[in-house]
Amino acid sequence: MQDYLKRLLIAGLMALCISLLFLGGKHSQAEMLNIPELTSDWVWPAEGVITDLYGTRHGHHKGIDIAGEFKTPIHSVDKGIVTKSYYSGSYGHVVFIKHDNNLETVYAHLNKRNVEEGQAVNQGDIIGLMGNTGDSSGVHLHFEIHKEKWTYEKENAVDPVLALGDTAVGDPVEAMAKVEEVTMETVARLRLVDDSVIDDQQGSLKIEPAGKNEQKSVAADSLQAEIKHTVKPGDTLWSIAKKYETSVDTIKQYNQLKSDQITSGAVLVIGKSAENKYVVVSGDTLNSIARKTKTTVSQLKALNNLTTDTIQPQQILNTR
Repeated sequence: MQDYLKRLLIAGLMALCISLLFLGGKHSQAEMLNIPELTSDWVWPAEGVITDLYGTRHGHHKGIDIAGEFKTPIHSVDKGIVTKSYYSGSYGHVVFIKHDNNLETVYAHLNKRNVEEGQAVNQGDIIGLMGNTGDSSGVHLHFEIHKEKWTYEKENAVDPVLALGDTAVGDPVEAMAKVEEVTMETVARLRLVDDSVIDDQQGSLKIEPAGKNEQKSVAADSLQAEIKHTVKPGDTLWSIAKKYETSVDTIKQYNQLKSDQITSGAVLVIGKSAENKYVVVSGDTLNSIARKTKTTVSQLKALNNLTTDTIQPQQILNTR
């Protein structure tokens, strides 16, 4: 009996070793993919500011977030075939595109989708508009890359920074530009002339450079993050508007609300922070904020009555 159990144990250990070797070989084969080389011609999918990176939220965030204005055009990073285009409770309006290099990209939380499953798209085609649908707390694009295909477990996920280039939270990005072409001095603000220029069938967009008086400082724009409010029991749009010194109509416009009804737990976008305010985003530290706002950690702590260096996302700090 003991010999029989020993043989079973040995057989089990051998099977485990073989499985580990197989999995290790598979992992190594996947790691052999040279993502920067495969994506050297890709472009940024949207204009905006980086607000979150791959691997945050205890490793569960498998993409990058680009926050921008409502209905900002979303572009395909390269040519490919639309593999999925539908509404998801988590992703909201979402588009999946399979590219010739065997990578699949995901564009989530869209306000509108301009493409259908099976449709061929070219690099730069407008596949939708930036929105706040699904499990989202503000207007932004959630962008993912997967080897071969997206799966529910997301085991094929790739850090988009490997494909698009090094970036950090707070960095501005320009649609249709390669990372190496984008600098703080050369990021040009483009504005949507009118919602009517979007062609639903062709996905075409007419854009023109903003006038001198309309151009924004990249540094200032990246600092003016969105102020958000989580609705609590008893809150009304009127009480929230009063708290933030804004109007009910402004809040409804930012959040595409058609009525005054709000639900507890919902996250509302209140507006942009003032020039002398800074809204903390994921990854910020007092040191990084001090550099961005051209102040010091000591001044920030004094202005905000901080006794420690601990800060939280969406915390509003005085900078002057």
